[in-house]
Amino acid sequence: MPAHKPFSWKIFFVLWIAAVLSVIAVLPYALTLQEAVLQKLGVPLAVLIPLQILQNAIVFAIATAGGLWLANRVGLGAPILEAFLAREKIGERLRQMLPTAILLGVVAGGAILLLDLFAFAPLLQRELGGANPLTTPSVQPPAWQGLLASFYGGIGEEIFSRLFLFSLFAFIVARFSKTTAGKPTRAVFWIVNLLIAILFGLGHLPATAVLVPLTPLVIARAVLLNGIPSLAYGYLYWTRGLEAAMVAHFSSDLVLHVLAVFLLAVGGR
Repeated sequence: MPAHKPFSWKIFFVLWIAAVLSVIAVLPYALTLQEAVLQKLGVPLAVLIPLQILQNAIVFAIATAGGLWLANRVGLGAPILEAFLAREKIGERLRQMLPTAILLGVVAGGAILLLDLFAFAPLLQRELGGANPLTTPSVQPPAWQGLLASFYGGIGEEIFSRLFLFSLFAFIVARFSKTTAGKPTRAVFWIVNLLIAILFGLGHLPATAVLVPLTPLVIARAVLLNGIPSLAYGYLYWTRGLEAAMVAHFSSDLVLHVLAVFLLAVGGR
């Protein structure tokens, strides 16, 4: 994609509205997980939910606008959405993008499950000296809530992590290393991708800290299990566009929050 493209308000509003809708979609999942905490707060849901939606709408407005502005200057963005809004045919682009994005997303989701089950679960069980709330939570949202939550992972988290943060760091680091065309070099993209993967993993620690103490093993688990798929999403964003990263993330979350829950329910019968 060419760098230094003009800002598109059409793309902004499509992505921003999609992000806000993804926030609404994740609410049943979040409310189920945080039911005990919400009861202690004593704040009526009729007040809390609109405030959460409004807060996230503001955050995503800033992240979407800033992300598009930055992406336009480092040759990144949402090429399929851009082509669609320009009334161009996108069928061939979708046929080229979807299989790779879905496959990488499913593989990443499966890798997370296997690593957690066979590598981290035994180690954490020994360290915690009993049941591991990270792999056997006391509250397990149903599959339909996991399905809705997957839209937040695929849309909301990708807009913030890839469109905004990835583009921001690529823009900054490219000041020191760029091609003759003014775009970041491959080295820059890989450095940024690794950095975002680490930050993406660390960003899950506050939720983890509610369940277990943050030991080195718990931190390593969060960074690896979230960072490995983040590398795949970042690679797709860099090479195929934001839509590919969204599809891959959504596919991973379907494995983690829908398929895994369904298999757990079947196995428990």
